Amino acid sequence: MSFTTQLSLIVLLCFSLLTLIRSESSSLSGREKSTYLSPAILFANYDKMIAEFKIYVYAAPKALSPTFTSSPESMFYSNLIRSEFVTRNAEEAHLFFVPFAPDTSTRALARLVREIRQSFPYWNRSLGADHFFISRAGIDYSSDRNVLELKKNSVQISCFPTKSGNFVPHKDITFPPPVDSPIELPHAPENRTTTFLGYMKLNKDDKSTWNFIDELVDDQDFLIESEPSDHKSNINTSKYCIFLYNSDMNCFVEAIAQGCVPVIIADRPIQDLPLMDVIRWSEIAVVISTRGGVKGMKLVLSEISEDRLEKMKESAVVASKNLVWNAAPEPYDAFYMVMYQLWLRRHTIRYTRREFV
Repeated sequence: MSFTTQLSLIVLLCFSLLTLIRSESSSLSGREKSTYLSPAILFANYDKMIAEFKIYVYAAPKALSPTFTSSPESMFYSNLIRSEFVTRNAEEAHLFFVPFAPDTSTRALARLVREIRQSFPYWNRSLGADHFFISRAGIDYSSDRNVLELKKNSVQISCFPTKSGNFVPHKDITFPPPVDSPIELPHAPENRTTTFLGYMKLNKDDKSTWNFIDELVDDQDFLIESEPSDHKSNINTSKYCIFLYNSDMNCFVEAIAQGCVPVIIADRPIQDLPLMDVIRWSEIAVVISTRGGVKGMKLVLSEISEDRLEKMKESAVVASKNLVWNAAPEPYDAFYMVMYQLWLRRHTIRYTRREFV
């Protein structure tokens, strides 16, 4: 085949791919286009992931056998192990899963990685970059080479929010938080008259923001729940649902599904929101610092037009189906979208077998 013919085929292939993407993009709704970062690529790639993605799971030593304490960790792990993604043929795997118990010590973790390095050829070829693990709070840095490579190179899946310093943006992933009660999806925003500007489920352990919380409690524009109650009805009474970053996020997904725009109070950049590779969070949530106090927060919220607020509600509802954990995974739910983020990372390191002969 001549060079000219090859070039013509390449041009034709690129043109066909561009046409396909444009066609898929034109069929998407306006809400999908604004809710997702790359909607056309997402929906085209998702089917490819389902058909092709393979993961090899290392056998965990009995002493480190994982028993996870949070529901996102448990549901992801059990669904992964039972899924078609898992392969017994390590040579066809795109990524490698390193399972270990949440309370594994640094010394035991170093020993585990060292055993994997010595027993299999896959770790050394990428220094762990095509490996991933689950750690609820994330792991900290260590002087041990094995743990350091795990921390710096492997993909960590932790729970949102993750402690500062234990999360590496653009590499690591967080699980969507659990929900307190079942959510019926899709759930369209209701045309309701709101009584309060914002609602917050109070966590009394949030000592670092006591002054801010005291201001909220004293402001009659906000409904602050200090005791357990029907927070679903409380969510429906408010325009915004307020969450303190690094606090209780258990009704975060429920609020989004009900069309209550989340306001996240954080004094540092948030880089660990769930599904950050997929969801355009700027179209769904508002992030505000405590520095301006409640007065400053109200000023920011007052600048959001009613039209903008309605669009954010609609985007939130669209995204909510991707944030819900189901006992049996359903298409595009939390389990599959975490898998999709892993799929996006499969090209970090990719080798052919002959390089290791």
